[in-house]
Amino acid sequence: MYRYKKSNSWLLTLAFCTMFMGVVTDVFAKRVENSFDAEAISSIGDRVADWQIATLDDLSYIRNPRSGDFDRRGWQHGALYVGLMNWAGLPGKERYDEVLLQISEENQWRLGDRLFHGDDHVVGQLYLHFYNEQKDKKKIEHTIHQFNQIVVADPDGDLEFKGEHIPGVGQNCQLRWCWCDALFMSPPTWIGLTLATGDESYMAYGDREFRATRDYLMDPETSLFFRDSRYLDRLDEDGNKIFWSRGNGWVYAGVVNILRILPQDHPLREYYLGLYMDMSETIAGLQQANGLWRVSLLGGERFSVPETSGSAFMTYGLAWGLNNNYLDAEDYGPVVHKGWQALADAVLDDGKLGWVQPVGFAPDSVFETDSHLYGVGAFLLAAEQMYRSAAGSN
Repeated sequence: MYRYKKSNSWLLTLAFCTMFMGVVTDVFAKRVENSFDAEAISSIGDRVADWQIATLDDLSYIRNPRSGDFDRRGWQHGALYVGLMNWAGLPGKERYDEVLLQISEENQWRLGDRLFHGDDHVVGQLYLHFYNEQKDKKKIEHTIHQFNQIVVADPDGDLEFKGEHIPGVGQNCQLRWCWCDALFMSPPTWIGLTLATGDESYMAYGDREFRATRDYLMDPETSLFFRDSRYLDRLDEDGNKIFWSRGNGWVYAGVVNILRILPQDHPLREYYLGLYMDMSETIAGLQQANGLWRVSLLGGERFSVPETSGSAFMTYGLAWGLNNNYLDAEDYGPVVHKGWQALADAVLDDGKLGWVQPVGFAPDSVFETDSHLYGVGAFLLAAEQMYRSAAGSN
């Protein structure tokens, strides 16, 4: 193995963030009271959702924005939609469904432009949501069309993250799911499409590709996922394996989202539930005293800066397990409570969610003013499960 080194400027930035951890933790502790009351959770979730909706046409708050940040059919927005559509399923939140319906219509119910790229499939989960409510096939026609082409093409290249860049695809391996983020973006859409249409080919493809990615990227010792093949043999400067918090959050939340739609008696549940239980045990044990997870899950103090997107996915997954009696309340309840308190305290006075690591593929610097669409999506997933727990409405 070889040591993973970031640039000196990045290390200085991260060191600067870490130096103020004690101050940040104190600020968090004073910001929100009674955060476990259903009414308080509802209020916090609404404030965050409303702030994000109000800024959809002005993303100037994003540090170093990328072109994909402005793509309403891309993964950044798609991850927000997944959180918002679950938040909209709570009592009295129908107005958020109206926002999502308008967005879907403006998108013309189309997936992202890249046929094979898993990130461009996540928006299909939103379209399936409305199809399942209204049974209007136009809402999933484009998804069916795109996925039929993929099934016929059946790409079978290896999953090593290298090689030529293909226009409209990305890395050559991104004809398949060779990066762990994809397990949130794409498989729930494939599995959901079978449940919506009865065509088993979609679930068969999605399940097969999920397993291939897991077999390639999951570390058997920890049940954590490397982001992609570039990290399989890398160690940080302290000799630790590099498991990116948000990357593992993508996987963990993706598994939960699959379990939420699979029927209780479906033969695939055992596989995904087994992975969920293994990841839950590891994730719960890696929580910091401040309730959040480090940007590099096994990393030392330099990685202890607050980060909310990965932590929100972790809190969401654990809270779902508690609500559905898969996890022991005595062991996991305190972890969920600490996680939610830290997330609630990371919401700024105007409703902006802070401490969201910008777009990337590895542990990196983050500041209180950093926010992004996908971080809000993750937060709303956690808030939805916390509300259901507080209101007793599983």
